[in-house]
Amino acid sequence: MTSHLPARSGSSEARAVSLGQRTAGVLMPRLVAYVVDLFIVGLISLIVAMSVSFLGLITFGIGWMLFPIVGICTAMAYAAITIGGAAQATIGMRVSGIRVERGDGGPPDGITAAAHCLLFYVATFTVGLFLLTVTIGLLRRDGRMGHDLLTGLVLVRN
Repeated sequence: MTSHLPARSGSSEARAVSLGQRTAGVLMPRLVAYVVDLFIVGLISLIVAMSVSFLGLITFGIGWMLFPIVGICTAMAYAAITIGGAAQATIGMRVSGIRVERGDGGPPDGITAAAHCLLFYVATFTVGLFLLTVTIGLLRRDGRMGHDLLTGLVLVRN
């Protein structure tokens, strides 16, 4: 039997309405945030790559085996530190006015933020998965993409 009483502020119905209002229009800011963060991660990766080059010299080439993972490890560390931190947002997200929350409204931890980043880049560099995750984001009212759903995270406007 369904109650006709108004939803209490702590109820899941009120939370869904509130979440829907906070997630409206986040897809375009996500694109801007991605471009800004890609530039920042690229600069940090360049610094890390120079360090790996030096490491390779002093280890007679063994350190150079780290080159294939420099980019993704840098991106995951960047996400874990920024999204998993107090601001709950990367620098690009802060510029765009969005931040990341868990599905229940709490702050994400660094491990979840790093996993979210890894899934995003796997989807980004796989055309079929990228089209699927963007389609999911376009079809959902809350704008959550595939990697958001898999990690239980949601991007909201500040």
